[in-house]
Amino acid sequence: MLRVERKYLVPNHRIDALRERISSFVEPDMYTHLNDQGIREYTVRSIYFDSRNFSCYAEKHEGVMLRRKFRIRGYNKPDNGSNVVLEIKRKIQARQKKYRSKVRFSDLDDLLRHGNYNKYVTSNGTDNNDPSNAAKFLYHVKKKQFVPTCLVVYEREAYFGKLDKGVRITFDKNIRSRLYPPVSSLYDEEKLKLLFRNHFILEIKYFRHDMPVWARSVVQEFRLRNDALSKYTIGIDTNREKVLVTY
Repeated sequence: MLRVERKYLVPNHRIDALRERISSFVEPDMYTHLNDQGIREYTVRSIYFDSRNFSCYAEKHEGVMLRRKFRIRGYNKPDNGSNVVLEIKRKIQARQKKYRSKVRFSDLDDLLRHGNYNKYVTSNGTDNNDPSNAAKFLYHVKKKQFVPTCLVVYEREAYFGKLDKGVRITFDKNIRSRLYPPVSSLYDEEKLKLLFRNHFILEIKYFRHDMPVWARSVVQEFRLRNDALSKYTIGIDTNREKVLVTY
């Protein structure tokens, strides 16, 4: 099932008011943990793959209706058993679906080199850990000669709807990036450039045909404008020094 995804660029000074406004309708994601400021969040780390002539980047800027993003995603800090996800994000306008396979970070380099996904991906009976998704990821990366192009890192507050678990609200903060990261640098913090100095990205995701009434009222009350915000393309632009410093 395709999920609708709406994104909004919000000034940092409005985050407390937004938290308070949605608190009656959502509950924290179980994977979040308290930081030093008492905020429940986790760190998202993604390495995006693209061709050497930036074909995926160009498709976004040209407004291609059906697009795919290829990325490796990890979370928080590494440990001996850290898992990462091979992910294809398929998007048709505002609707998207993800195809994911989980592998150990320690096996990632060998998997990308030799493509033996059956050795490293074990099915758990769900679409989110299907070896065939890893096969699709590796097929496209090899066929199109994709390379690791941009590392994007941010802190995420994540919430689910209390009445409808298909509704997901996220605040993505302190978004930063760097170009041409080796896969081994997924958990590195060096050489990262900040995408927005004074803003964060609010995402509202849902499976229903219409946005929930309470979420729509929040968007209207805070006068938020839906925008086609891509952390990947903005990360590329930031490192090319094309983003306005007024962000």
